Amino acid sequence: MKINSAEFVVSVANKRDIKSFDLPEFAFVGRSNVGKSSLINALTNRKKLAKASSTPGRTRLINYFKINSQFILVDLPGYGYALASKQEQAKWQELIGTYLEGSENLKRVFVLVDIRHEPSDKDVLMINYLHHYNIPFNIIATKADKISKGQYEKHKTLIANTLEVGRDDIIISSADQHRGLEQILAIIESLL
Repeated sequence: MKINSAEFVVSVANKRDIKSFDLPEFAFVGRSNVGKSSLINALTNRKKLAKASSTPGRTRLINYFKINSQFILVDLPGYGYALASKQEQAKWQELIGTYLEGSENLKRVFVLVDIRHEPSDKDVLMINYLHHYNIPFNIIATKADKISKGQYEKHKTLIANTLEVGRDDIIISSADQHRGLEQILAIIESLL
Protein backbone atom coordinates (compact mmCIF):
# COMPACT_ATOMS: atom_id res chain seq x y z
CA MET A 1 0.00 0.00 0.00
CA LYS A 2 1.21 3.47 -0.85
CA ILE A 3 0.05 6.46 1.16
CA ASN A 4 -0.51 9.39 -1.17
CA SER A 5 -2.38 11.73 1.13
CA ALA A 6 -2.51 12.19 4.88
CA GLU A 7 -4.29 14.97 6.69
CA PHE A 8 -5.04 15.85 10.27
CA VAL A 9 -8.81 15.88 10.79
CA VAL A 10 -9.57 16.69 14.42
CA SER A 11 -8.49 16.27 18.05
CA VAL A 12 -10.93 15.22 20.75
CA ALA A 13 -10.43 15.83 24.47
CA ASN A 14 -13.78 14.68 25.84
CA LYS A 15 -15.53 11.34 25.47
CA ARG A 16 -18.79 12.99 24.41
CA ASP A 17 -16.97 14.54 21.43
CA ILE A 18 -15.58 11.27 20.01
CA LYS A 19 -16.09 11.28 16.27
CA SER A 20 -17.49 8.65 13.98
CA PHE A 21 -16.36 8.67 10.39
CA ASP A 22 -17.82 6.58 7.63
CA LEU A 23 -14.38 5.07 7.03
CA PRO A 24 -12.44 2.14 8.54
CA GLU A 25 -10.39 3.14 11.58
CA PHE A 26 -7.03 1.84 12.80
CA ALA A 27 -6.00 2.92 16.29
CA PHE A 28 -2.54 3.20 17.84
CA VAL A 29 -2.24 2.83 21.60
CA GLY A 30 0.63 2.41 24.05
CA ARG A 31 2.52 3.88 26.95
CA SER A 32 3.58 7.48 26.86
CA ASN A 33 6.79 7.98 24.89
CA VAL A 34 6.57 4.60 23.12
CA GLY A 35 6.66 6.27 19.70
CA LYS A 36 3.04 6.37 18.48
CA SER A 37 3.33 9.77 16.82
CA SER A 38 6.73 8.94 15.29
CA LEU A 39 5.32 5.71 13.86
CA ILE A 40 2.30 7.49 12.36
CA ASN A 41 4.64 10.05 10.80
CA ALA A 42 6.84 7.29 9.36
CA LEU A 43 3.84 5.34 8.01
CA THR A 44 2.49 8.42 6.25
CA ASN A 45 5.95 9.69 5.23
CA ARG A 46 5.13 13.05 6.81
CA LYS A 47 7.53 14.42 9.42
CA LYS A 48 5.06 16.56 11.35
CA LEU A 49 1.62 15.05 10.75
CA ALA A 50 1.39 13.73 14.32
CA LYS A 51 3.10 15.85 16.94
CA ALA A 52 6.05 13.84 18.28
CA SER A 53 7.84 14.92 21.43
CA SER A 54 10.71 13.70 23.54
CA THR A 55 8.62 14.60 26.59
CA PRO A 56 6.28 11.78 27.67
CA GLY A 57 2.57 12.41 28.02
CA ARG A 58 2.16 14.90 25.18
CA THR A 59 -0.65 13.04 23.40
CA ARG A 60 -3.54 13.81 25.72
CA LEU A 61 -6.22 13.82 23.04
CA ILE A 62 -7.58 11.43 20.47
CA ASN A 63 -6.14 12.61 17.17
CA TYR A 64 -7.74 11.56 13.88
CA PHE A 65 -5.89 11.49 10.54
CA LYS A 66 -7.53 10.77 7.17
CA ILE A 67 -5.34 8.65 4.89
CA ASN A 68 -5.81 8.42 1.11
CA SER A 69 -9.46 9.43 1.72
CA GLN A 70 -9.90 5.68 2.44
CA PHE A 71 -9.36 5.21 6.16
CA ILE A 72 -8.62 6.93 9.48
CA LEU A 73 -5.55 6.51 11.69
CA VAL A 74 -6.38 7.22 15.32
CA ASP A 75 -3.64 8.28 17.74
CA LEU A 76 -4.90 7.52 21.26
CA PRO A 77 -3.52 9.17 24.43
CA GLY A 78 -0.50 7.46 25.93
CA TYR A 79 -1.10 5.59 29.16
CA GLY A 80 1.16 5.18 32.14
CA TYR A 81 2.62 8.69 32.30
CA ALA A 82 3.68 8.83 35.95
CA LEU A 83 3.83 12.62 36.27
CA ALA A 84 0.19 13.11 35.23
CA SER A 85 -2.28 13.41 38.08
CA LYS A 86 -4.45 10.41 38.91
CA GLN A 87 -7.47 12.44 37.81
CA GLU A 88 -5.87 13.20 34.44
CA GLN A 89 -4.82 9.57 33.96
CA ALA A 90 -8.37 8.43 34.76
CA LYS A 91 -9.73 10.89 32.18
CA TRP A 92 -7.37 9.52 29.49
CA GLN A 93 -8.32 5.93 30.38
CA GLU A 94 -12.00 6.78 30.12
CA LEU A 95 -11.42 8.50 26.79
CA ILE A 96 -9.50 5.50 25.42
CA GLY A 97 -12.10 3.02 26.73
CA THR A 98 -15.04 4.97 25.32
CA TYR A 99 -13.37 5.08 21.92
CA LEU A 100 -12.35 1.40 21.87
CA GLU A 101 -15.71 0.10 23.03
CA GLY A 102 -17.82 2.49 20.98
CA SER A 103 -16.20 2.81 17.56
CA GLU A 104 -18.27 0.97 14.98
CA ASN A 105 -15.58 1.46 12.32
CA LEU A 106 -12.58 0.23 14.32
CA LYS A 107 -10.87 -2.53 12.33
CA ARG A 108 -7.65 -3.04 14.28
CA VAL A 109 -5.75 -1.72 17.28
CA PHE A 110 -1.98 -1.56 17.08
CA VAL A 111 -0.56 -1.86 20.59
CA LEU A 112 2.90 -0.34 20.77
CA VAL A 113 5.49 -1.55 23.26
CA ASP A 114 9.13 -0.47 23.53
CA ILE A 115 11.27 -3.41 22.38
CA ARG A 116 13.98 -2.47 24.90
CA HIS A 117 11.82 -3.08 27.98
CA GLU A 118 9.60 -5.78 29.37
CA PRO A 119 5.95 -4.76 28.81
CA SER A 120 4.50 -2.98 31.83
CA ASP A 121 1.49 -3.99 33.91
CA LYS A 122 -0.49 -1.36 31.96
CA ASP A 123 0.51 -3.00 28.68
CA VAL A 124 -0.73 -6.35 30.05
CA LEU A 125 -3.98 -4.67 31.16
CA MET A 126 -4.45 -3.22 27.66
CA ILE A 127 -4.01 -6.64 26.03
CA ASN A 128 -6.42 -8.22 28.53
CA TYR A 129 -8.90 -5.40 27.88
CA LEU A 130 -8.74 -5.95 24.10
CA HIS A 131 -9.19 -9.72 24.59
CA HIS A 132 -12.16 -9.12 26.92
CA TYR A 133 -13.96 -6.92 24.38
CA ASN A 134 -12.93 -9.07 21.39
CA ILE A 135 -11.14 -6.15 19.76
CA PRO A 136 -8.62 -7.37 17.16
CA PHE A 137 -5.06 -6.16 17.67
CA ASN A 138 -1.45 -6.51 16.66
CA ILE A 139 1.59 -5.73 18.78
CA ILE A 140 4.30 -3.47 17.42
CA ALA A 141 7.66 -3.53 19.19
CA THR A 142 8.99 -0.02 18.56
CA LYS A 143 12.45 1.54 18.74
CA ALA A 144 14.20 -1.48 17.24
CA ASP A 145 17.01 0.83 16.11
CA LYS A 146 17.98 1.21 19.79
CA ILE A 147 19.12 -2.42 20.14
CA SER A 148 21.25 -4.70 17.98
CA LYS A 149 19.57 -7.05 15.50
CA GLY A 150 21.09 -9.94 17.42
CA GLN A 151 18.89 -9.04 20.41
CA TYR A 152 15.60 -8.92 18.45
CA GLU A 153 14.59 -12.52 19.08
CA LYS A 154 15.38 -12.39 22.81
CA HIS A 155 13.31 -9.23 23.26
CA LYS A 156 10.50 -10.52 21.03
CA THR A 157 10.29 -13.67 23.18
CA LEU A 158 10.14 -11.59 26.38
CA ILE A 159 7.30 -9.46 24.96
CA ALA A 160 5.41 -12.53 23.71
CA ASN A 161 5.72 -14.31 27.07
CA THR A 162 4.75 -11.26 29.12
CA LEU A 163 1.72 -10.42 26.96
CA GLU A 164 0.84 -14.08 26.35
CA VAL A 165 0.78 -13.78 22.57
CA GLY A 166 2.54 -15.63 19.78
CA ARG A 167 5.95 -14.38 18.72
CA ASP A 168 4.69 -14.16 15.13
CA ASP A 169 2.02 -11.69 16.30
CA ILE A 170 4.71 -9.10 17.09
CA ILE A 171 5.96 -6.70 14.43
CA ILE A 172 9.43 -5.32 15.04
CA SER A 173 9.50 -1.67 14.06
CA SER A 174 11.69 1.41 13.90
CA ALA A 175 10.22 4.72 12.79
CA ASP A 176 13.74 6.10 12.25
CA GLN A 177 14.80 3.20 10.02
CA HIS A 178 11.34 2.67 8.48
CA ARG A 179 11.47 -0.94 9.64
CA GLY A 180 8.19 -2.89 9.90
CA LEU A 181 6.17 -0.24 8.09
CA GLU A 182 5.34 -2.48 5.11
CA GLN A 183 3.98 -5.16 7.45
CA ILE A 184 1.74 -2.65 9.21
CA LEU A 185 0.48 -1.18 5.95
CA ALA A 186 -0.15 -4.69 4.58
CA ILE A 187 -2.37 -5.46 7.60
CA ILE A 188 -4.29 -2.23 7.08
CA GLU A 189 -4.69 -2.89 3.35
CA SER A 190 -5.96 -6.43 3.98
CA LEU A 191 -8.74 -5.01 6.21
CA LEU A 192 -9.96 -2.30 3.83
